[in-house]
Amino acid sequence: MSCALALHSCSPALGLALLDGGQSRSIAHPLGRQLANGLFEAVEELLPAARWPQLQWLAVATGPGGFTGTRLTVVLARTLAQQLGCPLWGWGSFELIARRRQQELQDLGACWIGQTLPRRGVVAGRYCWQSQGVVELEAPRLYRQGWSELPGPSWEAEMDAAADALQLLQLGQAAAEAKQPGPWQPVLPIYPTSPVQS
Repeated sequence: MSCALALHSCSPALGLALLDGGQSRSIAHPLGRQLANGLFEAVEELLPAARWPQLQWLAVATGPGGFTGTRLTVVLARTLAQQLGCPLWGWGSFELIARRRQQELQDLGACWIGQTLPRRGVVAGRYCWQSQGVVELEAPRLYRQGWSELPGPSWEAEMDAAADALQLLQLGQAAAEAKQPGPWQPVLPIYPTSPVQS
């Protein structure tokens, strides 16, 4: 039986979502700094390794997020996709938040979504809602002066690992049904904990 998998580790929790036999489910594991030790076990709990060859495609959150957590799931997803010869699509974690809060985005117009980094500033991107859906007006980057640099409405990024992983799964399913090209064309994730030039 074919299946598909989505991975999201841009927050302290690992979010996983599985599409299996037309049914989808998602789960969050509060692994925090133990992600490196618990990633494979969490994935195998949802989809045993013996079934990985049945994966038809994968989706992954590309950041912003913690450097190690985001990197681990991106590398795992890319390795699986390359070994299995299946498509992999990536979406930014702030775009997932914008999609989850689309009604507010429609009401407010263009809005900044950002993550405060103590003593460093804010990593933020700007999003709006148009007829085709969420549009990223400005890709996330570091603003050293913080929120004061960002004119207009803004939200602190509030990730929901399970909901965002399920949303990744839905976006991946739409991409697969539309026969969008794969494997995934690499997109450089932006990691708040890495040096970023403003």
